[in-house]
Amino acid sequence: MKKILFAAAAVFLAACSTSAPTEEDFTSYVNPKIGTGGHGHVFVGANVPFGFVQLGPTSIPQSWDWCSGYHDSDNTVIGFSHTHLSGTGIGDLFDVTLMPVTGEVTTGRGDKDHPETGAWSYANRSKEITTPGYYSVPLTRYDITAELTATARVGMHRYTFPKSDNAAIILDLENGGCWDRAYDTDFKLVRNDGGQVIAVGGHRYSSGWAKNQKIFFWAVFSRPCDEFSILENPNYGRFQLGATSEGEQVLVKLALSPVSIEGAKANMEAELPGWDFDKVKEDARQAWNEELGKIRIDAPKGDVRTCFYTALYHSMVAPSIYNDVDGQYRGSDDVVRQGDFTNYTTWSLWDTYRAAMPLATIIHPSRIDDFVKTFYHIYKEQGDLPVWHLMGNETDCMVGNPGLVSFADFVVKGFRGGLSDDEIVEAMVATATRPDRGQDLRMKYGFIPADLYHESVANDMEYAIADGALANCAQSLGRTDLAEEYRNRSHSYRNFWDPELQFMRGLKTDGKFTEPFDPCYSRHETSDYTEGTGWQYIWLVPQDVEGLKELFGGADAMESKLDSLFEAPSQIEGENASPDISGLIGQYAHGNEPGHHTIYLYSMLGRPEKAARRIRQVYDEMYFNDVEGLAGNEDVGQMSSWYILSAMGFYQVEPAVPRFWFGLPLFHDMSVKVAGGEFNIKANGPLDGHIASVKLNGQPYELPYIEYKDIVAGGTLEYTLTK
Repeated sequence: MKKILFAAAAVFLAACSTSAPTEEDFTSYVNPKIGTGGHGHVFVGANVPFGFVQLGPTSIPQSWDWCSGYHDSDNTVIGFSHTHLSGTGIGDLFDVTLMPVTGEVTTGRGDKDHPETGAWSYANRSKEITTPGYYSVPLTRYDITAELTATARVGMHRYTFPKSDNAAIILDLENGGCWDRAYDTDFKLVRNDGGQVIAVGGHRYSSGWAKNQKIFFWAVFSRPCDEFSILENPNYGRFQLGATSEGEQVLVKLALSPVSIEGAKANMEAELPGWDFDKVKEDARQAWNEELGKIRIDAPKGDVRTCFYTALYHSMVAPSIYNDVDGQYRGSDDVVRQGDFTNYTTWSLWDTYRAAMPLATIIHPSRIDDFVKTFYHIYKEQGDLPVWHLMGNETDCMVGNPGLVSFADFVVKGFRGGLSDDEIVEAMVATATRPDRGQDLRMKYGFIPADLYHESVANDMEYAIADGALANCAQSLGRTDLAEEYRNRSHSYRNFWDPELQFMRGLKTDGKFTEPFDPCYSRHETSDYTEGTGWQYIWLVPQDVEGLKELFGGADAMESKLDSLFEAPSQIEGENASPDISGLIGQYAHGNEPGHHTIYLYSMLGRPEKAARRIRQVYDEMYFNDVEGLAGNEDVGQMSSWYILSAMGFYQVEPAVPRFWFGLPLFHDMSVKVAGGEFNIKANGPLDGHIASVKLNGQPYELPYIEYKDIVAGGTLEYTLTK
């Protein structure tokens, strides 16, 4: 694996007054190209934290490694799209694409083997600039330099043209993500008194991963045009600029809305009424600095600092705002509603319930009540809490009830979104008892049989985790009977335990395990596991670690098996093995989410030195300052959030249990902005050692974990590390 290091220089901006403190530019530590190689699938472009608009280049290829529209191995550009995904394993979006051109061009995505097709161009990556809130690249085919910046709901383009007699901007409503297809599009033109086009509104309805996605837009141009023509494909429009002089700059503002053209127009009037590109760029930088500045570290300027702040940046690309400035949004049932909260989308919850959502409860407390309200309204609109929600659509992607896990966790941490106990319980129970996606079989048989349902072990074990979260939340609400019921349901994983081989195995309706069995085997079409093998799924019991210990026959036996996980051969068998099983240390797979808690089981077994050793190994081997610097898909912030939380020296293992088990801090000094002020984390001793003792606010602290309430109250956590 290559490790070509990118320079990451620190920039300090002087304040207007010499007596005022300097402002630290945290964006200068971010390298958005980390994860653009390999299978990272990260977004590259211009956006603001949690923004609806994610404006960036989209390339010709539509294969798996181009899920975000960008990959370091390819420098084609078909245009600049206003929505993208970051780190997902499925491609979608790329809505409303603009492409500046000179001369006549054809429609279509383009083909590198036939350069005359489409409006695409090669990008000069040697002159590419990408930083939080800003993106720029020259398009070699047209000698045009494209610059992008954004607000939450508006993208702003600045195109520098050469001298040309035939300059234009193509509006492409055709091309979407790998599986996305437009089925209804429209352009509505606005002309000035002279008949020139000065604005274009419209919509793009598409079906892909999100089956019924509706996007509305409003675009205005810094100079009018005499002609706006619909091309041979009616999903393309050409905004004809005519003649341009050398170095002439043309600006475009394009706002999005999930509701209407009028909503998009209002979003633009509220967020970006002017034409000062550099001010919008600076405002975006300041927005990122405010969020990135929530955590300060003492690392020297260089690769580790860059890795950390890039991870923090990646953790805030999504979830994305999904409503208009007036509060209107499009619900899961395709009904437009007036909300009194900020509605969000892009909920990759099978991934993010593990670290990204717990991290958000620490550093983004002001957003969590709106997360709760979003989840609850999704439940009211579709009948269950979200699974993988995208642009008002339930994709039902991945397994279990991950939205229930996060919802319960928010509640036990005190975020209720104004909901009553009854409303909270109703949403959770309705989700846990909805008879679909294998849950009906689980309620009938007590487990999901392998001969009746694909990936049965993974589905059942994830449902069991959600049941454990429901039980913990019910207990916190005083619903002891409900807590006991779902605590018992959360033990369904025990049906899969093979005491002889000590693995979780697929179980059939006849009471026999599936055969043959190879713990290193993965084949998507026939697997009992989701993106994993038998080795990884032994440990997916964060809701009942004591019960898992009993299955092993005690802590020593469980520890020995856990040792074997990291010592087993790093090979995956199967002719169509999941590429998500990556970042291997033995059979531990850091590149995929089901294993992200596994190292911390050592801490729960009373062996913190073993946890520290493996955490240090992951720091050193799985995160580095390079395009291939992630072990697997970024998965909408989860891969990075593991790194950020672990860098604090702890990680939340148990679903909806508000405590974080100690591991190994990454820095000697860290300061985190929390609801109660500042939470300072200090580590004395070698950072490649392990935690020998802990103090909280100057007092000895004997527990192997820290409670959430103590983190968000502010104070000082002090580790003493030893070899």
